[in-house]
Amino acid sequence: MKGNSVFKRCYNHCLDRLAQMAPGAGLPSESELAQRLEVSRTTVRAVLAALAERGIVRAAAGRREVLRLPAAADYFPDPQTMSAVASVERRFMDWILQGDFRAGQLLNTAELARQFGTSTTTIREHLAQFQHLGLLERRPNSAWLFKGVTTEFATEIYDVREMFELRATRSFIELPADSGPWQELDAIEADHHALLANMDTDYPRFPRLDERFHHMIHASAQNRFILDFYDTVSTLFHYTYRWNKTDEKQRNTTALLEHLDYIEALRSRDPRAIDARCRKHLRTSRATLLRSIAVGPFRIDAISSPGAQS
Repeated sequence: MKGNSVFKRCYNHCLDRLAQMAPGAGLPSESELAQRLEVSRTTVRAVLAALAERGIVRAAAGRREVLRLPAAADYFPDPQTMSAVASVERRFMDWILQGDFRAGQLLNTAELARQFGTSTTTIREHLAQFQHLGLLERRPNSAWLFKGVTTEFATEIYDVREMFELRATRSFIELPADSGPWQELDAIEADHHALLANMDTDYPRFPRLDERFHHMIHASAQNRFILDFYDTVSTLFHYTYRWNKTDEKQRNTTALLEHLDYIEALRSRDPRAIDARCRKHLRTSRATLLRSIAVGPFRIDAISSPGAQS
């Protein structure tokens, strides 16, 4: 089995789709799967071969069909599906979240590179994303000052996110009904209903589904600036949400139900309905973020002196 992150990520995505099918159901063609999963046919063939080896699919009567539904043990762990850059990103945010990290502290590029087992170039590229947003400030001797997340910052970011996402929905509803994003929306909606049915135990899975849903919408704009903005901001905000565990299940349930309303509006292709549902959901998300900032390590009252060392 191929050992690269692209293959493993595609394999897991394929399992997600198979989980919504019944044993005996036929699989789409290699070309259709490649289009839906946004990978090459070579990767799709490798994934299908691996699925056959695991007894999940089989070739029968000139077609491939589902032999059994995937189980949790069939999936590759998330860290194995990430690129090197994404892996550094996750480890960096975990470090901020779990450590005694405060606004006003200095970061050293070389020290971070050694800690995360990567190059200083990769670290600089990652930190530069947050510099652009005003969260980090470059200092002499490869140091970076972390300026923290304030309510003012969050408000400004959400104003831009709302503008970008509403623009992306316009692009989404202009796509033909048989296009890949609309088919992906079908799968995402099914996953929402499946999660809702098991919300009492599975509610921690919602952030990943939330990321998948909003990323799909932003990607439909085919605008690199919109997508780069969303990817950077969503990484930060999903970690920020984790600071506040109060009513986490209820918050996730509320957001999930708002997603379903949002999806219903997208299916109507009615710009006014979409505008209303999108704005309502982002207002809820903004309020969640602000509450998390109030209790988290980035809060303004946690700022230490500018010269403090990490």
